[in-house]
Amino acid sequence: MGHTVIEKIIQKNTGAAVVKPGDIVTVNVDRVMIHDIFIPFVADKFEEMGFQSLWDTDKVVLIYDHLVPTSAVEDVRHFKIGDAFVKKFGVKHVHRSDGICHQLMTEAGYAKPGDIVFGTDSHTTTYGCVGCFSSGIGYTEMAAILGTGEMWIRVPETIKVQIDGTLPDNVYAKDVILRLLGDLRADGATYKALELCGSTVDNMSVASRMTISNMAVEAGAKACLFRPDEKTCAYSGVPLSDVDWIYGDADAQYCKVLTYKAEDLTPVVACPSQVDNIHNVEEVAGTELNQVFIGSCTNGRLEDLKVAAEILDGKTVACKCIITPASRKIYMEAIEAGYMETLAMAGCIITQPGCGLCCGRSGGILCDGETVLATNNRNFLGRMGTSKVGIYLGSPATAASSAIAGKIVVP
Repeated sequence: MGHTVIEKIIQKNTGAAVVKPGDIVTVNVDRVMIHDIFIPFVADKFEEMGFQSLWDTDKVVLIYDHLVPTSAVEDVRHFKIGDAFVKKFGVKHVHRSDGICHQLMTEAGYAKPGDIVFGTDSHTTTYGCVGCFSSGIGYTEMAAILGTGEMWIRVPETIKVQIDGTLPDNVYAKDVILRLLGDLRADGATYKALELCGSTVDNMSVASRMTISNMAVEAGAKACLFRPDEKTCAYSGVPLSDVDWIYGDADAQYCKVLTYKAEDLTPVVACPSQVDNIHNVEEVAGTELNQVFIGSCTNGRLEDLKVAAEILDGKTVACKCIITPASRKIYMEAIEAGYMETLAMAGCIITQPGCGLCCGRSGGILCDGETVLATNNRNFLGRMGTSKVGIYLGSPATAASSAIAGKIVVP
């Protein structure tokens, strides 16, 4: 009997001849990520457990991204505790305002194909875009890993998602994952792995795959994995021959198989206030907007900014439109490509890389009765302001087109 991608990664990591869904195994962790919101809790729990040193100072990454720039006096406490932890225990990899943690983990090469990586954030599933088993955990689990380098897991079942064909114009990876969430529902992949394959997936960029793996957790997924290919290896800086074992076998056992024809997919949005409340854009066209947001760890990459710039070129936004690149590197690349100038000339507000608006911290939070169309990953009540803000989620193309009109339109 064959094996799924996640089963193969766990087998290689543990040295087990066979693992199957439901097995409880202890894995050797390749890398961990802690961001600024959680570092105080991780630090307290680490010392409470009695650890005197990190299991490996080279495998710990601390990223300041959610609370930069600070929007409350209390935020400074997180930086002070984080800095003290770094100094005391010798953490080697620290990023201050370099970008959003989930972008940096693959961009900087911390999460590579075949690795097992954990982070103190639910959207850690993002790194599956390069064939890495990555998942979010709590601060108690993180503290235990910091001291031991190990983590127990239950081997997940796998849902296979096969997409074949060519995506229509103005249909993007964001539309694909939103459609999948609408079909699976918010609990349809709880503690399961998603495994994406098919000709449509093969033709996707690594950035597009990141959009899908990022939002897989909105269906409850433990991980979302793509088979590494030449594009993956060029991005991650690894030889294909080292990772060509990462694929689902033809006779692997899947708990469910979903198949899609790319040509049947359309631009969609997630309507307030659940990520699985999916409707075709045309169904909600005409909804008045106070704001548009293009950015986040879901859709703040160079290809997303390119799409927005092409649509906004020579136009002027009719409502507030905020652009937030996912990293400093992407910001600089977008400047060099001329995208930032185009977006600025269109009247957009461009912010530093960070999580601010997506997590409702800073950079454009909204108030009662306002409506926003955003490219990030969650539209829960209170996510981007008060609990009376209406949040729609869509692709960068849908967002940019709607910013011109001041209302939701089909891209």
